[in-house]
Amino acid sequence: MNPLDLLLWVVAPYVALTIFVLGHVWRYRYDKFGWTTRSSQLYESRLLRIGSPLFHFGILVVILGHVGGLVIPKAWTEAVGVSEDAYHGMAVVLGTIAGVCTLTGLAILIYRRRTVGPVFSATTRNDKLMYAVLTLVIVLGLAATVAANVIGGGYDYRTTVSPWFRSIFLLRPEPSLMAGAPPLFQLHALSALVLFAIWPFTRLVHMLTAPIGYLTRPYIVYRSRDAAARPTSSGRGGF
Repeated sequence: MNPLDLLLWVVAPYVALTIFVLGHVWRYRYDKFGWTTRSSQLYESRLLRIGSPLFHFGILVVILGHVGGLVIPKAWTEAVGVSEDAYHGMAVVLGTIAGVCTLTGLAILIYRRRTVGPVFSATTRNDKLMYAVLTLVIVLGLAATVAANVIGGGYDYRTTVSPWFRSIFLLRPEPSLMAGAPPLFQLHALSALVLFAIWPFTRLVHMLTAPIGYLTRPYIVYRSRDAAARPTSSGRGGF
């Protein structure tokens, strides 16, 4: 076994997953009040109303597509009557559209964060790193899809990347599968590992929180300082 392949496709994934899990445990125990998106809607809302839906709906489709493509074996989709051509066509079209929407929304959000002073001031160094890595992951994934399936003659990642991905979680890693994948798919996978490693230390932690408490919590009442300082009438003597 090639030592480099062992390092990239066996050691690196387990290191990234270990940091991902233990990092979230540490963050929850020692920075529970920092487990938030640090919303900046009060500072600027026009660009946020455009960029946020584009990014979040796009990334949701991307995540669902990755779950379907990486977790569900090829034989299963064929067993329920979904041909390889049909699956491939649907994955390429939806994946490309979702990738473009995600990248466009992210570009708007990054532009907003860089040009709106208060929003930029509220951005930590870890979050700046996260935005850079997340952009790289999306760009490489979109490039791999376009290069392999639109420009090239097509590439069935479910025969290499998907089995390698499942082998990691089954504790029977098969690095040779990923070692034979095209370079763009390899770079996309490596950048995703970096993203998972820094995930617990950025605002991305909010994705693992189900806001169930929002359904039962009381309304938050906001009062202006002027209203709070204004004297109220006692109802007697005009005071």
